[in-house]
Amino acid sequence: MKKIVLVGGGFAGINFLKKLKNNKNFHITLVDKNNYNFFPPLIYQVGSSVLEPAAISYPFRRFIRYKSNVSFRQGELLEVKPNENKIILSNGELDFDILIFATGTQSNYFGMQNLEKYSVPMKTLNDALLLRNTLLLRMEEASQEVNLEKQKELLSIVIVGGGPAGVEIAGVTREIFNTLQPLDYKELKSKVQIHLVEGSPNLLGSMSEKSHKEAYKALNKLGVNIILNQHVKDCDENFIYLGSGDKIATKTIIWTAGVTSRVFVGISKDVYSRGRRMQVDEFNKVISYENIYALGDTSLMISDPNFPDGHPQLAQVAIQQGINLARNLKRELRGQNKRKFSYVDKGSMAVIGKNKAVADLMNNKVFFKGFFAWLIWSCIHIISLVSIGNRLNTFYRWLTIYFSKGSSLGIAYEIGDKKDK
Repeated sequence: MKKIVLVGGGFAGINFLKKLKNNKNFHITLVDKNNYNFFPPLIYQVGSSVLEPAAISYPFRRFIRYKSNVSFRQGELLEVKPNENKIILSNGELDFDILIFATGTQSNYFGMQNLEKYSVPMKTLNDALLLRNTLLLRMEEASQEVNLEKQKELLSIVIVGGGPAGVEIAGVTREIFNTLQPLDYKELKSKVQIHLVEGSPNLLGSMSEKSHKEAYKALNKLGVNIILNQHVKDCDENFIYLGSGDKIATKTIIWTAGVTSRVFVGISKDVYSRGRRMQVDEFNKVISYENIYALGDTSLMISDPNFPDGHPQLAQVAIQQGINLARNLKRELRGQNKRKFSYVDKGSMAVIGKNKAVADLMNNKVFFKGFFAWLIWSCIHIISLVSIGNRLNTFYRWLTIYFSKGSSLGIAYEIGDKKDK
């Protein structure tokens, strides 16, 4: 029985486990600093109080309950010792025959320390709860502020990054405040302002031209102030500064503009490429190592002829790589040839608001917008959740919000530090 240590229980890790569950040829130890899996594409809905954390999270131990060859170890990876086939964790160490990195990404602030200090990222459940608390606190502070200029500052929200995450959180928060403010905060004389700042000429830059235009049109109609071709230069407690010299008064900055992978002690620096992604071959094996693999966002594969600059850091890439590696390990045991990874692009989608979404399918040959695209997006995201309980919970919440105007920022949750270090 081969001992596999899998670091990270995201899309790649979970799908790898599914394909090797109850296989007597492998024993897999899943390592993660959290004791739960969560669904990153819907994390902004927790931050905006549309969903509760339980709707998009699921305990690892429950997930592996009926997988006889899988165990779980909660801990943080500190060091890899490749020559000893060993990893050092924050609470012990583990031996391995095969080591797999599926650790995803973390926020990249491009060296801007003030942005890291004052902004709220959207990478973890802790981040989402911090955003929820921040939005609630700002509204309560603004409702007690008699100075109109200070009230406007408290009610100004700046979202940095016009990709799917930025567009989605801009749309959902704008819709919530359009409904919420007249109902729950009648005393406010200033209106919540939402600014979306993007450094390139288009929103949803990786999607089609039709999606660019539709996202801009829909967000503009909702009342989002869209600022294109502007990079963020710096910020402080009261302002965010743009490259043009302009500044926006704000107390709330949401950062969705960049990600980077993690660097691990013990892995050669020569392995890491742009975005600190590990360079891998066509089988996801890390270069210079015979028994170490990297999957998903933390890997960079340039051998796929359709993606010579590497694959996009998307959930579908991670899912497909996790499945392909599991199948290849089984083929290797049977003496069969392994199959090179080839990414099948199933399309991209982004939701903008109620009945508003865009979808590029079949390599951008098919485009949908509006209600039908929103319905496709909703169905795919519900199906993609880990458990039936998650799906029912999310479906019920969405259904309730769809047919009512009961959106609320809810309650503030007690959480830990701002960032998960």
